Order: sequence, then structure tokens, then C-alpha cells
Amino acid sequence: MKKLIVVTLLLAVTLFGVGGMGLYAEDHSNFQNFELDTLLHKIDKACAPVITDDYIIFTSEPNYRFVGIAFDFENYQVIHPFQVLTRTDEDGVVTRKHMFYAYKRQHKFTTIKYRLILDGLWTTDPLNPEKEYDDSVNLYFSKVEDPGSVQIYTQATSDDSVHFIYKGASGQSIHLAGTFTNWDPWIYELNETKPGIYELKLPLTSGKYYYNYYIGLTPVLDNTNPEKIYTLDGRSASVIVVD
Repeated sequence: MKKLIVVTLLLAVTLFGVGGMGLYAEDHSNFQNFELDTLLHKIDKACAPVITDDYIIFTSEPNYRFVGIAFDFENYQVIHPFQVLTRTDEDGVVTRKHMFYAYKRQHKFTTIKYRLILDGLWTTDPLNPEKEYDDSVNLYFSKVEDPGSVQIYTQATSDDSVHFIYKGASGQSIHLAGTFTNWDPWIYELNETKPGIYELKLPLTSGKYYYNYYIGLTPVLDNTNPEKIYTLDGRSASVIVVD
């Protein structure tokens, strides 16, 4: 989770008609994987939000000194800074291509509402024609309608459980085993909730757990969870931590 830093915001136009405090998300580089880097460079210029299986990419013109975005699901209290995407021509001249924020899809929302900060001014997204007026605060909000299915992955939940996810071919029998079953692969079987998506919610107390899925007696790593361990004798397992 990104570290949040509390700062005072002096806003010319404020959300909900009051000035006050905001949270700035720490500026981490989004250039962390080849997939995202490729997606970003396919966007030739600033445009309406681009929706992919894993990301919603918000862009702006490159001439601003600062651009930030705040979302309804965070009550507009966290401001995520945009970054600058540059291009270098054959003569080595670097120009600003556009500014962007890549939201990694992890919430099951059919509509996401948001506002931008452009050089200190709260506003709607000038590149997104989809807007919604909220008469309770007398403001327009930009929105992304019906993003569709979001990326789902194994994760610990707030009710001391783990929501296990496996993605694979449809029609399989997928079992779960780990340190919480003494590696017995016949106790828990995932349910195929939609073609190729298998799920199981399992109560687990706080701690670190190692696990694998099993197709028959063959162990399979969790392909939705990047946390893994590898032993010197060639074995491997996925890892989940319950706080």
C-alpha cells in the first residue's frame, strides 16, 4: 500500500464547498513492468480514460506543472500525482508526450467518479465527456462508466479470511493445500464461479501461509499472486500473509 503524507491544500475551488486537508499519495514510478510501459507508449497523446484488463489509464496534456487525481471510493481525500511520459527522437531530443496516472484495477465498481487537480485547480477531466452533476455539493464529477470485469486475485480480506483465486482452463477440478492443511490436497476444492475462474473463501487466523493449488496430484502455483518462495531442492509455493 502506498505511503500517504498529510499536507494542507489551499484550493481555489474545493470539493464539498470547504477548504481543508488532503492526502497526497507518494510519487512512485509506474514504469515497473513491461506490460504497463507498452500500454503507455501506445497512447500517442492525451485522451479520455483508456480501460484495459488490468488498468484504467488517465491522461492529461503535458503542459501542466502538476496534475493529480482523486477518486470517489477514497472520498476524494487521496490525491494521486500524474507522471510525465516522454519520447526521445532520433536526434536524442526529449519531449513531453503526455502526463498519466495508471490505476491498477482492484475494486469491483461499475462506475468510478473522480476529479482532477490541474496546477492547483480542482476540475473535471477536460478530456472525458462523461460527467455527472451532484446537486448536494453543486459540483460536476468526471466518471468512467461500467469498467466491466476487473482483475481479480488472491488476497486477504478484512474479515480474517483469504479469498483464493485460480485462473485456468474451464472444467477442471482445482484443490487447495498448504501449511494450513498440512499439505493435504483433498480437503478444499475451489468452485468454478465463471468459465476459467475458480474461487474459495477460507477463514484463516493472522500469519504467513504457504500454499499451492493442485490439479490431481500436481502442484500448481497461484497465477494471480506474485508472492512465491523457492527451495534449494527445486520446490516452490505461493505465499499469503493475513494481518
